[in-house]
Amino acid sequence: MPDRPTGGVPIELRKVTKAFPGGGEPAVQELDLDIPAGEIVVLLGPSGCGKTTTMRMINRLIEPTSGDILIGGQNSRDIDPDRLRRHIGYVIQQAGLFPHMTVAANIAQVPKLLGWDRRRIAERVDELLTLVGLEPETYRDTYPRRLSGGQQQRVGVARALAADPPVLLMDEPFGALDPISRERIQDELLRLQDELAKTIVFVTHDVDEALKIGDHIAIMQRPGHVVQYARPAEILTNPASEYVEQFLGGGSSMRLLRLTKVGDIELDEVPYATEDTDTGDLLADIERDGRGYALVLDGMRRPLSWVGPGDLQGRTGPVGVAGDPVTASIGHRMTLQDALETLLNADTDVVPVLGRRQAYTGALSLGTVQSAIAAIKARERERRLRRGEAVR
Repeated sequence: MPDRPTGGVPIELRKVTKAFPGGGEPAVQELDLDIPAGEIVVLLGPSGCGKTTTMRMINRLIEPTSGDILIGGQNSRDIDPDRLRRHIGYVIQQAGLFPHMTVAANIAQVPKLLGWDRRRIAERVDELLTLVGLEPETYRDTYPRRLSGGQQQRVGVARALAADPPVLLMDEPFGALDPISRERIQDELLRLQDELAKTIVFVTHDVDEALKIGDHIAIMQRPGHVVQYARPAEILTNPASEYVEQFLGGGSSMRLLRLTKVGDIELDEVPYATEDTDTGDLLADIERDGRGYALVLDGMRRPLSWVGPGDLQGRTGPVGVAGDPVTASIGHRMTLQDALETLLNADTDVVPVLGRRQAYTGALSLGTVQSAIAAIKARERERRLRRGEAVR
């Protein structure tokens, strides 16, 4: 197996149409969509708008009537359907696990079809169970009926990832879960995505779910076309049409505050260095910046400690691991609401923000959050003025 997981690949839909015999208007009509590699793209819309049909055409569970779908630059029509599906993970509502098979046997299905040996499969099963937060010793030989809905869904995700596919399709995967379990497994998916960077196409009719997990959202309308394709914050502040605004529902401003991701706002820039940075150089950076502190990172840009001049005085050579250990961090996919809670409970006024593979991308303070909220309110006020609404 590779030392690092396979990353995602781009998916392109070009004038894709699907018309079912006797079905009247097409379920999907001349759909164009560019899905970037390594992103979560959500297909959002009401029942009958063509979102599930669109997803199933990507792995050829449904064949397009016309148009082309390119996966990693290769036309899906030129790939044997069985081979295509073995390299695309698929997660459905209520997991779809085989009840007569153990958890391990469920996860092992695609690797077995690909001819992996027994030892490699066993190692992969344990690796994936750990990845999705299930202890292998406890769950490996358990049957699905003994698992909660959330646990079954985690196994479903593990099974979809078994052969390390670059693409993951998720069709209303969390719709049957209770709200608490649903939120937890959404968070788990975002954590996994930060590690794996797959290309994920996610179907839902739940607006809040789409805004929380989507890097981009494609809002669909009958007959099977996209009316707006943008990042969540753009959709909330600048809905493309009355249809989009009505579908989002009321309270867009509050949603924006609750669901804006940390990675979508401008972060603080604090001085930082790696362990092998010269101490004198870092002291000079701290003095120039004027904040009185800096962040020390390891070789993979993961935060280690906060240092001030007092921690470095009298030292020569590399900085090493001086200062106070970093005890709190904020993920770039966290919402401003969650980030604010972390800041209020942190031991420091500034908290490092982590991107993919836990790498440092910037820092966040209460002042930065306040500025972001002010900017959000200003954009919302401007949008309402453009629409001729009263602004208080």
